[in-house]
Amino acid sequence: MRLRGFELVSHYSDRQLLPKRETAQAAGYDLKVAEAMVLEPGEIKLVPTGVKAYMQANEVLYLYDRSSNPRKKGLVLINSVGVIDGDYYGNEANEGHIFAQMQNITDQLVSLEVGERIVQAVFVPFLLADGDQASGQRQGGFGSTGR
Repeated sequence: MRLRGFELVSHYSDRQLLPKRETAQAAGYDLKVAEAMVLEPGEIKLVPTGVKAYMQANEVLYLYDRSSNPRKKGLVLINSVGVIDGDYYGNEANEGHIFAQMQNITDQLVSLEVGERIVQAVFVPFLLADGDQASGQRQGGFGSTGR
């Protein structure tokens, strides 16, 4: 039985993109850049990771900035924390492809190379409020629930 983990989305085949933890005590799995790109000064781009995540009901995957990104790369995860819901996995719009929404906070071009670690992902259980009766179904991919 599969509980939680990562898979490549269908148009990627490089298994090196699959996230892993670097140390035994690390909470986060490092997600990597799947396509080389350049960010202009001040630019915000969606950086593809090439992976999707599956998890149990009442679990969420949070994306956090790597602490070295602002200092070493001049990048920040612009939405502070990314929230990957369980029903994002396998959605028809993009298979559940996880993107990191990054901003170049410098006045220089910032280059990203394939395989470079970009964000860390942490699986976490979540609780429901009394009387919660959410029954909607996801209708799309990235950002689809807040039209």
